[in-house]
Amino acid sequence: MVTCGIDVGSLTGKAVILNEREIMAQKVIRVKRTPVETAEKVFNLVLSESKIDRDEIKYIVSTGYGRDNIPFSNKSVTEITCHGIGAHFLLPSVRTIIDIGGQDCKVIAIDRTGKLVDFLMNEKCSAGTGRYLEIMADILNLSLTELGTLSLKSKSPISIKSTCSIYAQAEVLQYSSTGFKKANIAAGINKAMAERVVTMVKRLKKVNPDVCISGGVAKNVGVAQHLEDMIVTKFLKPSSSLKHSPFLKMPVDPQIVGALGAAVIANQRYKRL
Repeated sequence: MVTCGIDVGSLTGKAVILNEREIMAQKVIRVKRTPVETAEKVFNLVLSESKIDRDEIKYIVSTGYGRDNIPFSNKSVTEITCHGIGAHFLLPSVRTIIDIGGQDCKVIAIDRTGKLVDFLMNEKCSAGTGRYLEIMADILNLSLTELGTLSLKSKSPISIKSTCSIYAQAEVLQYSSTGFKKANIAAGINKAMAERVVTMVKRLKKVNPDVCISGGVAKNVGVAQHLEDMIVTKFLKPSSSLKHSPFLKMPVDPQIVGALGAAVIANQRYKRL
């Protein structure tokens, strides 16, 4: 049975087509002018990739900021629930998920079935989000990927004292204009990001050692490395589950965890009809 999950966030739209336990297609795009346009575009892309006709999709669940504005979805579900279910699908032992999206950061605790136990979200500020890293990367004339890889070459990261993203930008501009090495600035940016996330993690009642990171920032190796060092644990990675899960036919993009969870929920809901 084929189902689909669509996650329309603040910066990207994601979609996954799932055939029971097999991920048939996954796609991530930048958002379009409206949630509907984003959902239609990413949905058509995964249909094309999977070579599935639209009428073969039995059930569609939408999630993310734009979840209630997708007319062709059968049900909308919160992104927190979807991220828990999606992470559990990929990594059954995971109990804590750090999801860093474009405009928010969530720390989610789940039980052995993937059910939500507790969660925290960051305050309404871009510091500690993917948008913060995009701005900083632009200041340094780097891509997001380069911001992560370059930071690993640093031996002396700068210290960013401001918790406000506006003031932090001013600090980075000053460091850049006074001749500090770009690698040290990149490392300081990633470390500051990780410190904000760790503050949230520590506020969660219980953090199980089996932790994974999802969202676009999971692709920033600098932030991920700092987080692992600060939390003192090695993250489980969705791609590593390929070695143990024969139903996964492709590497898993950490940005599609929410959309995957939505597709799993779609499968469950259709079977209850």
